[in-house]
Amino acid sequence: MHQLLIRIQKTALLTAIIVAPLLGNQNAVSWATAVQPVAVEAPATLESSTRHTQASRMVTRFAERAHYSRTAIDDELSRDLLDNFIKSLDSNKHYFLASDIEYFQRYRDTMDDTLRNNDMEPVFDIFRIYRLRAQQNLNYIIQSLNEEPDFSIDETYLFDREDLPWATSEAELQNLWRQRMKNDAISLMLAEKTWGETAEVLDKRYNRLLERINDIDSDEVIENFLNAFTHTLDPHSSYMSPRNSEEYRIAMSLSYQGIGASLQLEEDYVTIINIIPGGPAAIDGKLQPNDRITAVGQQESGELVDVIGWELDDVVQLIRGESGTTVRLQILGADSMPGDQEVILELVRDKVKLEERAAKSEIIETERDGVKTKVGVISVPSFYMDFEARSRGDKDYVSTTRDVRKLILELEKEGIAALVMDLRGNGGGHLSEATALSGLFINAGPMVQLRDTSGRIEVLDDPEPSISYSGPLVVLVDRYSASASEIFAAAIQDYGRGLVVGQQTFGKGTVQNLYDLDQYTRVASDPGLGQLTLTIGKYYRVNGGSTQNRGVIPDIELPSAIDTKRTGESSRPGALPWDQIRSARFEEFGSVQPDLQSLREAQALRAADNADYAFLMKNVDAANEIRSQNSVSLNIETRRTEQARRRDDRLVRENERRQANGESLLENNEELESSEMPDVLLEQAVEIVTDYAAMPPKAPTTVVKSSALLN
Repeated sequence: MHQLLIRIQKTALLTAIIVAPLLGNQNAVSWATAVQPVAVEAPATLESSTRHTQASRMVTRFAERAHYSRTAIDDELSRDLLDNFIKSLDSNKHYFLASDIEYFQRYRDTMDDTLRNNDMEPVFDIFRIYRLRAQQNLNYIIQSLNEEPDFSIDETYLFDREDLPWATSEAELQNLWRQRMKNDAISLMLAEKTWGETAEVLDKRYNRLLERINDIDSDEVIENFLNAFTHTLDPHSSYMSPRNSEEYRIAMSLSYQGIGASLQLEEDYVTIINIIPGGPAAIDGKLQPNDRITAVGQQESGELVDVIGWELDDVVQLIRGESGTTVRLQILGADSMPGDQEVILELVRDKVKLEERAAKSEIIETERDGVKTKVGVISVPSFYMDFEARSRGDKDYVSTTRDVRKLILELEKEGIAALVMDLRGNGGGHLSEATALSGLFINAGPMVQLRDTSGRIEVLDDPEPSISYSGPLVVLVDRYSASASEIFAAAIQDYGRGLVVGQQTFGKGTVQNLYDLDQYTRVASDPGLGQLTLTIGKYYRVNGGSTQNRGVIPDIELPSAIDTKRTGESSRPGALPWDQIRSARFEEFGSVQPDLQSLREAQALRAADNADYAFLMKNVDAANEIRSQNSVSLNIETRRTEQARRRDDRLVRENERRQANGESLLENNEELESSEMPDVLLEQAVEIVTDYAAMPPKAPTTVVKSSALLN
């Protein structure tokens, strides 16, 4: 079995100080108690140890010998490593000066030597300068909280600085932090906080961030550096320090439960990476990938604790708790800008429920010219298998393939004329289930190819040469459909077995392996050397093309509000490229190509006269408008007006949809928040497969594909 292990840096799974006067309102009244930097312990001492250099050398050797790309660790990689390490510390250019970056160039061609040598001083040198800049600027804005800024001044805060030049002076950096503080303050004041309350929250936030940076020790610096190295290879390879390896193991064995989401620290925000099928967040349905957690509260009325700038582990401790208890999350949405209105979600902590991960079915009726057609829909949230039950000989063990086979039989008894397999949001799972599920729709043959580090190619075939459903088929996917989902969709597409509809999928076509470094050394060390995850293989479709990076391109594309620039393999720096090998030998079921043009035209005509579709398109346009902006006004009235405009626009769009459909109109945004939105993409997929089923039947064709390269 090939494990699909995905970690991005540190991911948590949950079932000399210059103080200048602040520019602004010089006549403003200070809040009651003057803000002072909280007394913190001296910064952690940074020094290299034998354990650090041993771990670095082992990670380097494994990367050279076992990583799929066999990348040479040389001066060229050294330059990428330096850039990655700097970016891991200051991706948005709020800390370092241009002169710091110029100073770091002395290490540009020697970081590869640092990986192999016994001297980690260059790594600590860079981090010490980062820590100094953080101390300078955080103390500056903490002091500046003593005076309320003038929120009536028209100025702009550029919150996305990744492509901008580095600040050239301390004064320029201080101005950036002043603007950042004003933006943070406006965000709180738009939520009806006074300046005094706002300053108190920000004082705690910035002191907590300063404390966190001061507490970073040598192990964490080396972990960050080695992750900067593994990410020069690809985004799924990573290193975990001994302490974090142990904390992760303990966290996974605790009886306390979470919300069913993977989290990651990005800049100062704990961000949702993915939602786990069957968990509380998935069942609730409101939390989405790339949402940012800004505060956490306990039970229905507990105080919301601001967590911006907190350590990931500390936020996780607030979110986890006894099963059945409530946790409240204050969320800044994925498509929101800093300072936008936040929402509060209530989730009941629980284990990930297997029954909630299971495939489910429904029947949707369509009508054409007075003729009703039953369309079966099977939703598959993940590719699962109860290995424990299977290993003890339980003949009724649960798996995706077994469940879907039963659902198909039930749907056919109800007289369905077509079937939609809904794989939206399915991030993958067991490879064996992806191949077995494909086999329910394809009589026999190869389902996927796997190439390892040595170049050896393994072809994985349909484990049971038989077919459970041979009728019209549509596979519905989105940008969150990844890994095993892409293997299934690609097989259906390559065999001409059905249509793939939706958005381009994620593009995760690599295989990872986890190495416990302590098992590969004769000299034991306490607390150990940590763990390394390396990409060791790549998946290829039966037609020879990889699913890596490119994913699966749908036959009929539907719109989506998902941000493809932030979501998907192609958005990740260092992602392995798409490539191809020779196709496997397989027999096509048929070809959907002759019907595609007429199906696309029918879908376009139907969408043009569909109020729900128009509603979706307007929402996509609104999301794209927000994404195109990289700055916000620091005039609080301008922001308040803009916030109200966006809320009102959402209400107008929804009422236009309701009016067109003959539904009652909503009176306010509170009603909008509690109303259910139509599943436009599923509606369209059902209509498309209905069109497909109405086309003249074609006899299955046998076209043998073998040893061909894609054009």
